[in-house]
Amino acid sequence: MAPTIVILGGAYGGLHIAHYLLKYNKEAKIILSSHFFWNLASVRAIVPGSVEDKQIFVPLAEAFARYPEDRVEVIIGSAEAVDTAAMTVTVAMPGAADRSLSYDQLVLATGSRNAQLKQQGNPIASAASPVRPWKADDTYEEIIALLHSTQDKVKAAKHIVIAGGGSTGVEVAAELGYAYGGKSVEKGGKEIVLLSSGEVLDGDIVASSARNELKKLHVDVRTTGAVTAARTLPDGRTELTVEGAGEPVVTDLYLAAVGMTPNTDYLDAKLLNAKKYVEVDEFFRVKGVPSNNVWAVGDVVSKPRAAYFITTKQAAGAAKNINFVLQGNAPVPVTGTDLDIFAVATGPSRGVGRFGSWRLPSLAVWLAKGRTLGMQRMSGYLDGSVA
Repeated sequence: MAPTIVILGGAYGGLHIAHYLLKYNKEAKIILSSHFFWNLASVRAIVPGSVEDKQIFVPLAEAFARYPEDRVEVIIGSAEAVDTAAMTVTVAMPGAADRSLSYDQLVLATGSRNAQLKQQGNPIASAASPVRPWKADDTYEEIIALLHSTQDKVKAAKHIVIAGGGSTGVEVAAELGYAYGGKSVEKGGKEIVLLSSGEVLDGDIVASSARNELKKLHVDVRTTGAVTAARTLPDGRTELTVEGAGEPVVTDLYLAAVGMTPNTDYLDAKLLNAKKYVEVDEFFRVKGVPSNNVWAVGDVVSKPRAAYFITTKQAAGAAKNINFVLQGNAPVPVTGTDLDIFAVATGPSRGVGRFGSWRLPSLAVWLAKGRTLGMQRMSGYLDGSVA
């Protein structure tokens, strides 16, 4: 009987592994649950007219249309529980009863979600919840509706605040600065403010270069402190309380790009570390599973950190190891996942980055990332050539 591989998550890691096993293991049956979203480009997609939906969204059924129907099944649902002893996964189905899936090999590639913003241990008032379309936190229908509404809000706003000085916050601010910075209101200009609790990019060696790029794009970078409270004013604008700022900041649109949380709530706590990330060995098998048939890649692992190129290396190595095991061979250590490459797009025409301690030229970052934010690679996930 053909082995069944259940892959939870249909983003970069899960889709890569699925294509590889369907191509190189003719006996495996693949079951996934998700809708593919090229979220790397979400920072640009919020600018009206810059990115088409079809450039960043694709139905998984379309990605697997070339394979025999009896070899792959796409399930739209969310993982609720994993029983590693019984080798089953419980999937919550929209508008229907939960479904139980049995597996021979299981891949955890459920990614991460936007971290909940907190104020002294309590969530910031929901009445002024920030807009955050950077991750597929909800269903396809919900995330695409959020993206479209964000575009409308960006178009209408004259003043926009981005909270968070990490790579996402810097990229969002740069995209908005490129589109609207330095222009008069009459010509469609907007005031763009980036708030950070400290130096942007956590003080990385390219932080000063990033700040210089943002300055050229007329982005007002403030590193006084984090947003500690937010409330909606009667006129619909948002008032933000910021650490170290003497006066509240009032804005038309509040975008937050602060942290992420791994999507691992469905897993037994014994499989997770203190920060709720999955612990894996050098083969990218999940530690603590006696049967050694559960694997994990991407943001749920964040080893050494969460990044697209790291996820692709992990997925390539894990896919080969799963295939080795299915063929009765031993897995091999996955290499190349600890490369210290850091690249941040600063708009469609420039970027900052480094390889180890070597700074990368802006042109190199632009060619590798900033020019398209990787959207040209979307076709590889659709036709399977990525694996």
